[in-house]
Amino acid sequence: MTQAPIELPTVRFGRDTTGFAKTLRQRVDAYFKENGLTKKANGAMVFKTFLLISLYLGPVALISSGITQGGWMFWAAEVVMGLALAGIGMAVMHDGNHGAYSEKKWVNRLIGGVLELVGGNSEMWQIQHNVLHHTFTNIDGLDEDINPGPLLRFSPLKPLKPWHRFQHLYAWFFYGLMTLIWVTFKDYVALNRYHRLGLLKRMGKSYNNLFMRITLAKVAYYPIVLGLPLMFSGLGAGQIIAGWLLMHFIGGLTLALVFQPAHVMEDHDYVPAEKGAIMEDDPMSHQLKTTCNFGTKSKLLTWYSGGLNHQIEHHLFPHICHVHYAKLAPIVRETAEEFGLPYRSETSFAGAVGLHLHQLKELGRA
Repeated sequence: MTQAPIELPTVRFGRDTTGFAKTLRQRVDAYFKENGLTKKANGAMVFKTFLLISLYLGPVALISSGITQGGWMFWAAEVVMGLALAGIGMAVMHDGNHGAYSEKKWVNRLIGGVLELVGGNSEMWQIQHNVLHHTFTNIDGLDEDINPGPLLRFSPLKPLKPWHRFQHLYAWFFYGLMTLIWVTFKDYVALNRYHRLGLLKRMGKSYNNLFMRITLAKVAYYPIVLGLPLMFSGLGAGQIIAGWLLMHFIGGLTLALVFQPAHVMEDHDYVPAEKGAIMEDDPMSHQLKTTCNFGTKSKLLTWYSGGLNHQIEHHLFPHICHVHYAKLAPIVRETAEEFGLPYRSETSFAGAVGLHLHQLKELGRA
């Protein structure tokens, strides 16, 4: 039985009547022009790309060769692989799929396609992240990042269930399942949902073609990540699968610890999506009211997270490579303060995680 189509609520943003967006864009453009810089990747970014991919594939080779045997080296390799998986998600494919890696479209497609290497589908990711999350940040009914399902309540606009009282305790377990769900069934669920919403047709994408691409990515992923170790490591299937699950749990939890504190915080705006509604704010002002930075003093966090601790700069300029965010931050802060807009950037990484935990607890209460 064919499912009935569902309608996506559409909202429009207000106009930039204050001149904030225009002023900020001019200042950022001037920064690149005056310093003779490209807005895309530099040599350091290319090095990081190869390093993180190597740290992801290297453990597969080590485990498959039998060098790690079954002791601590095996588990250490799985941990490194999980951290590299998260790093690739934050600092490699993320820029490629935003068109921020290169001026050349084929390079962005190639780098964005690294997501297929870790079992996902770049086109499904682009719809969820680029189209829905970035355009409609924290708008309930459009931003899927604040609608993870009935087990978790990320928005005060969502129905409160009895079990949400404990979500600040159990959310971390489900965060760890993020990439595991991704490489198993999430892309298929998203494909069918976007088909029913009419997003695939609107974007000129074929359902059958995407279904085949998703399936081919899985067909390539499992033989490499699970098949090779099972065949050549000499270890039992139970340990290989346990290591694979550990790898994904670390990768998923790491990704969540960076992504969630950027938007699910108590002082952020949450807006209902009402068909035909016109937002009070323009797109850039809306981003400042729904996004925050954290841990920006840590160069290691900035490097590893792909600049996503500079989430404000990323949401304002997603087509600029993340290696530039730290330098753009003072420009954005100064301009936001000049126009009376919030710029939340003082919290440490640990402090942001703590505030997110507090917000989960508050959202679990009546």
